[in-house]
Amino acid sequence: MPHYDDRELFELLILEGAQAGLSWSTVLKKREHYRRVFDGFNPELIARYNDLKSAELLADPGIIRNRAKVAATIQNAKAFQAIKADGQTFSDFLWHFVDGKPIQNHWQSMADVPSKTVQSDAMSKALSRAGFKFVGSTICYAFMQASGMVNDHLLSCPRHAEIKTLSHS
Repeated sequence: MPHYDDRELFELLILEGAQAGLSWSTVLKKREHYRRVFDGFNPELIARYNDLKSAELLADPGIIRNRAKVAATIQNAKAFQAIKADGQTFSDFLWHFVDGKPIQNHWQSMADVPSKTVQSDAMSKALSRAGFKFVGSTICYAFMQASGMVNDHLLSCPRHAEIKTLSHS
């Protein structure tokens, strides 16, 4: 199901960045704890985190304790706020890379599914220019998959048709 809510998209982007170099299951197991310690992924609150809060997060075994990833979350919240201050929703900023609707891919095998695309390259560059961190093209493509911007289910997967139907409703 495609996500259009600014806060949900912010959460997915942060979790994709946290996942870099790790398995997605590692992040999913920690997701609820992330929500608690990162104030429900509220960018306005996260942007105000100070050194004391960062130290507290880095000492918390319930999250991935990587200094660069924690700092990136705080920086990304500030960049998120700057986009909003410019009068644009985060959703509109991100969804314009796919012309506002999910891309329906028709992959036969997992070997066909790319790790990045022209759209994820463009998203990565735009997010980086806007001040975001941990937003390389591969992370952006995984984010696009998680947010429903691309349907990368294989044609043989029952979810492919189900997702295609949902995204056209």
